Amino acid sequence: MAELDGHIAGYVTLVRKAKNGPFQASELPEVADFNVFEKYQKQGIGSSLLAAAENKAEQFSSIITLGVGLHKGYGAAQRIYVKRGTLPDGSGVWFENKNVDSGEACMNNDDLCIYMSKNLKNTNIDYYIRIGGTMNVGKKLCSRG
Repeated sequence: MAELDGHIAGYVTLVRKAKNGPFQASELPEVADFNVFEKYQKQGIGSSLLAAAENKAEQFSSIITLGVGLHKGYGAAQRIYVKRGTLPDGSGVWFENKNVDSGEACMNNDDLCIYMSKNLKNTNIDYYIRIGGTMNVGKKLCSRG
């Protein structure tokens, strides 16, 4: 929980094992709830809360996971996750904890989300270019086979 001038500014909840989406069968920790109240946004509070959750998760995992809603109410959360290096897992859109098939209808509410993860050990990797069987990662060249 984050406090500012004696008032609750935001909070983050980390669960040790993901309970939803594509990560629920894994042993990976999940940011289950994250919120910075609008009045306190754009002051670094969200980033500090996520850093604290990542530091805690790193004690027992090299990866942290989360799900984020897709309607505009989640816009600030979507942006901060990407800025902090969290990437979509590639499983597509989920609704009510079920993967949505192509062409399937669903409602854009709090239950419509994508899942993301962040590698806590390699946070300096900004990009990669895959060419054939070789992946160029920053200045490191890794063979993929």
